Amino acid sequence: MSRWLSMLSLALLLPLIVWSKANDSKDHEREGRRSCIDYKILNIGAIIDFHSLIGMEQKIAMEVAIKDVNSILSCYKLVLNFNDSHRNPSSMVAADLANSKKVQAIIGTKLDGATLVNEIPQSSKEIPIISLTSSSEIRQIPLPNFIQIGNDITLNLQCIAAIICEFNWRKVTAIYEHDNGFTSYDSDILTKLSYSLSHVNSEVENYVAFPSMDTLLDPKTAIEHELKKLKNKSYNRVFLILQSSLEFATILFEKANQMGLMEKGSVWIITDDIASHLDSMDYSSVTFNMQGVIGCKTSFVELSQTFKRFNFAFRREFGLEYPEEEIENPYPSLSALRAYDAIWIIAHALRKSQSQGNFSMEELSKNIVATNHEGLSGKISFKDGKLLEPATFKIVNVIGKSYNELAYWSPESGFSENLVNQISPSSASASASGRVLLSNANWPGGSKSVPKGWVYNNGGRRSLKIGVPAGDPCPQFVNVSYNQRLNQTHITGFSIHVFEAVVKHLPYQLPYHLVPFYGSYDDIVVQVNNKVFDAAVGDIQVMDQRYAYAEFSHPYIPSGIAMVAKVKPDRSKETWMFMEAFTKEMWLLMAAMHMFVSFVIWLIEREHNSEIKGFGTMLWFSVTTLFFVHREPVKTNLARAVLAPWLFAILIVTACFTASLSSMMTVSQLEPSVPDIQTLLRTNAVVGCNKNTFLVHYLVNELKFKPENVKGFESISDFPRAFEKKEIVAAFTIAPHAEVFLATHCKGYIKAGPTLKLGGLGFAFPKGSALSIDISRATLKAIESGEVQKLEEEMLSKTTCGSPNSNIIQNVELGPQPFFGLFGICGGIAVFGFLVSMAPLIGKKGKGFINYLEGTSSLLQIGLGIIKSCVSKNLISKYIASSAPIQDENKNLEDVSNKMEQNVVNIELPITTHHHL
Repeated sequence: MSRWLSMLSLALLLPLIVWSKANDSKDHEREGRRSCIDYKILNIGAIIDFHSLIGMEQKIAMEVAIKDVNSILSCYKLVLNFNDSHRNPSSMVAADLANSKKVQAIIGTKLDGATLVNEIPQSSKEIPIISLTSSSEIRQIPLPNFIQIGNDITLNLQCIAAIICEFNWRKVTAIYEHDNGFTSYDSDILTKLSYSLSHVNSEVENYVAFPSMDTLLDPKTAIEHELKKLKNKSYNRVFLILQSSLEFATILFEKANQMGLMEKGSVWIITDDIASHLDSMDYSSVTFNMQGVIGCKTSFVELSQTFKRFNFAFRREFGLEYPEEEIENPYPSLSALRAYDAIWIIAHALRKSQSQGNFSMEELSKNIVATNHEGLSGKISFKDGKLLEPATFKIVNVIGKSYNELAYWSPESGFSENLVNQISPSSASASASGRVLLSNANWPGGSKSVPKGWVYNNGGRRSLKIGVPAGDPCPQFVNVSYNQRLNQTHITGFSIHVFEAVVKHLPYQLPYHLVPFYGSYDDIVVQVNNKVFDAAVGDIQVMDQRYAYAEFSHPYIPSGIAMVAKVKPDRSKETWMFMEAFTKEMWLLMAAMHMFVSFVIWLIEREHNSEIKGFGTMLWFSVTTLFFVHREPVKTNLARAVLAPWLFAILIVTACFTASLSSMMTVSQLEPSVPDIQTLLRTNAVVGCNKNTFLVHYLVNELKFKPENVKGFESISDFPRAFEKKEIVAAFTIAPHAEVFLATHCKGYIKAGPTLKLGGLGFAFPKGSALSIDISRATLKAIESGEVQKLEEEMLSKTTCGSPNSNIIQNVELGPQPFFGLFGICGGIAVFGFLVSMAPLIGKKGKGFINYLEGTSSLLQIGLGIIKSCVSKNLISKYIASSAPIQDENKNLEDVSNKMEQNVVNIELPITTHHHL
């Protein structure tokens, strides 16, 4: 119990001790201040816009700071001299204050260094000037005592570029309000924005420069006029408010919301100038029109005791001084914190000069530039007149009456989930994907999905009117149905689903509605040209003649002209069908090889085997060998060596013949009843086609069919009835329709002849339409991603009979090529056997063959002798007639006759011997 009493007493005494210490310190301060005979006044010139909310906040913040500072300073008292910059450039007001030398320091917003350099004489340049905002000037300002307490705008632009990079937005529309206070600010900030975006593969497509609010007589009308021009001019819907006053931004979002620029698909990004004031904005008038806006807001510590005390004093003083603002919970913005810190920068420099015992303007300016302390807006230290410590930005998303904090970003660490990771980037969770962290954002129009940042511009109409062919000959591609109960028209089909998939790949939202068109395909293309439709979607064939009326997207599926005919009757019932198992060459080669092998075996066996002797026996042996039923024994090893590989060859060939014939007998061979177009033209046949398509004119003009021989049908489903009634011999349709027809009508129909290639199926757009280019690129993306193929498999191949070509087998006859190796081996062995069997026969009968040759030469000699005798007889007769007696003639004649008889006898011997052999 005593322990509890001691603790309670200690708790009661502690506040008294703290209060007494505080009073002692205050007494010491009062004594220090009493020791000063005269207080020195340090006049500070403050340049703000009294008519703006930012200016009001800055005024209250500086007044609170003056009270805090004067309570601790000894011998010095800071006095504020406010100057209104409304309709007056802040830089000119600052120059006038410096030249008048009535102030020892200057604090202001939007102070342009270039103007100050030109307007302030050398004698007044020792006056320290503190700018609460940072200019975008790239070059260094030649004012040694000029410092900018505002963050470098480049960091803010880098943060915005990082957001744009995460969502792959490639084009940005920059909106900014001209600032009369800066001479070169506008051009410099656009240059820096373009540079930052170029590092993330983005660019500024458009920029809209509004005059300063102070110069506009009717700001609402002027803003509305510019936004209307921008809406009709550009497809881009990524808007960046680069620079503006809070009042300008309020009107801008109000008008953008009224004009539909804050709907789904749009992106709005605000810089720190506006995002830092979200806490004090009124929901009904401002944040209501900013739903879904993304902003980069400078982060600062809001949990310190110093900030809490300042926040309390600020809200109390603001409510007392500006009750007409009707802000329920005024909250100090970053501009107010910087104004508070600016007073303290001067106070710290003044105390430092006092402690050094050498107060002067030069020393004060030097200490201001060299300041280094922790302020409400963050760490304050300068290098080259700008803040040395880079800012950390908080990514905020306006939702409801306030905003959500999505992530943090800094140049060193990029995106992170919380501020701790920014302070300690080495931690494991420091790095994170910005897209993941920003995935919880709410976008304009209440959308949770990331906007594409583009909206198709269709001349102010809210939705494209797209025509669809209602009388499509193939309902699987476009099917238009009407629900009488709901009074609604439903349009579905493969082409419609492809178009929907393509639209998803566009870099912008494309509002459209489908309208059925009851006419031909050529007519719907003409209606696109006549601006009745903004586009035409369906299975529209891309053709050269249609380019005279419209432009087409890249084809989403290849196409051509296909001919469909009935299948020939089943050939399995034909008389000589079995002959088609082999080619003619195969049959001839088989017969020749078989006869040759049989002859060789007979030749070998005829002298040793009595059962294989005659020629008829040889033929019978060759027949029975084919079926392995030969009863004649083969006795010699040579004959067996010839027969064995041939029997194996017969086995292989017989098996192949059986397999080929079995397939031909069991599976129908689908062949068209009409092989090609030339046959149709030659026989003057009647053909059918879809009458609402280009095919009627194509068949007559290009393929040269007679007009009376071309019959039109409403749908491909009418073809079977026309075939059955023999109204047509063949039907022509585009290749995709033919595939669907054959997949649906599996039996009895087949594609005939080659498919005539055409341009494919695409979508039609008016000539000169930029949408056709975007749709073409999106079509390629849909094709390359496999979406079109997947739709084709799901919608065009799902039939009751499977693939249209599943029962089509090519009629392939077996030729000799597969058996060349086997036949070569058998033939080689047979030739070897033939040569071996012929060698003894040639040796045994060699002598008779030589006698035969000698007999032949004797005959030649006798012939020559007879000729000589005839010639001699004629000469002798003439001689005897002239001189010799008749008896001598007779004697000579007898001698000649005797010699001739001898020669005759010699001739008969070899001839007789030859015949005996």
